[in-house]
Amino acid sequence: MIVQQLVFLVVLAAAVFLIRKRVVFIRNTINLGKAKDFSGTKRERLTNMLLVAFGQKKMFKKIIPAVLHLFIYIGFLVINLEVLEFVIDGVAGAHRIFAPWLGGFYSVLMNVFEFLAVAVLLACVFFLIRRNILKVPRFWSAEMGQWPRMDANLILITEIILMTAILTMNASDQILQTRDNHYVATGSLFFSSYLIPLFENLETTTLVVIERFAWWFHIIGILAFAVYVTYSKHLHIFLAFPTTYFANLEPKGHLSNMPVVTREVKSMLGLETGEAPAGETGRFGAKDVNDLTWTNLLAAYSCTECGRCTSECPANQTGKKLSPRKIMMDTRDRLETIGKTMARGGDGLNDGKTLLNDYITKEEINACTSCNACVEACPVLINPLEIIIELRRYVAMEESGSPAQWNSMFQNMETSFAPWKFSAADRFNWAKD
Repeated sequence: MIVQQLVFLVVLAAAVFLIRKRVVFIRNTINLGKAKDFSGTKRERLTNMLLVAFGQKKMFKKIIPAVLHLFIYIGFLVINLEVLEFVIDGVAGAHRIFAPWLGGFYSVLMNVFEFLAVAVLLACVFFLIRRNILKVPRFWSAEMGQWPRMDANLILITEIILMTAILTMNASDQILQTRDNHYVATGSLFFSSYLIPLFENLETTTLVVIERFAWWFHIIGILAFAVYVTYSKHLHIFLAFPTTYFANLEPKGHLSNMPVVTREVKSMLGLETGEAPAGETGRFGAKDVNDLTWTNLLAAYSCTECGRCTSECPANQTGKKLSPRKIMMDTRDRLETIGKTMARGGDGLNDGKTLLNDYITKEEINACTSCNACVEACPVLINPLEIIIELRRYVAMEESGSPAQWNSMFQNMETSFAPWKFSAADRFNWAKD
């Protein structure tokens, strides 16, 4: 037993070390972003987080996947209570340490856990079918290459295996409760009892091996899953909460002014400009990730690549190269590249590449109509439009690289205060008759 405790502590410590290392990595890359002023009160933001991240409010625009996702989400939250018992059992060298304290309520809890385990298992099977057999188009877009598709499948298959391990452990455990006093009575467990006929004729030693293997497999699988999630698109499980809390509360049609431009205009007019924020480069728009706000970078790590934004994007629907999902994926990929260089002691921002041009092309950002369809569609309030606008501002104001038609419009706006080249006096001549 002591050997098992030591092995468990080593495994647990290794998982904690790897997770902490990855969390520090992600925090350092997100901190590359600029500061941001926030509107709204803490109460508004907390309400937003509870409704959208915790309550899954925006998921229910597509009812069937929403219900199945809700099963997985609730299962993730509730079954982790059982994982807590696993961890305490592993550290203390005990077995079902909560059972004597909870009495008959323990059996109720275990049946709830099993119901959720089966619900998660079935939901994952359905999602695998949708992705790989039905081939829902948004999961097979150009940016969804081999790795993004494999990442999603790995998560779903892992969850199926882990839920199967729980049911196997409980089935063998129920048989052992009638043969060995070491196994605490749990009462009848509805779903795992259907697996009992598979094991009831086995010898006790064989059942002990199966039960212990399932226990170790499940807890090591959970810890490995927790490490893997920090490298996966499923990091949204955790980051959806801060992302929705710090989401923009302004009306969706509102575009924020550029602080750099505001200060320049005030300076020209002789008005008080205030001090520039620490680390302010004075650049118009964004060329690389450090020109974006830290909330933009947080959102890039929160993106689960569901593709709802891209499937709603009118530019993408008409065959243009713009994909809001790709904008977020490219931003995250750029952050990962910079972070790895920083971890080796280098300066990742001076590697000869930038987010604009090397990851995201001008053709993509110029296709955006600023309609906010992607923002409305996102289940966790990610705003790809903010990144697109900042990149376009850089192209227009730093490179003068906008399309010729746009430059004519900009000039007309400056001279005539309208997109058209008419004087203010002639602008309504068309309405005279």
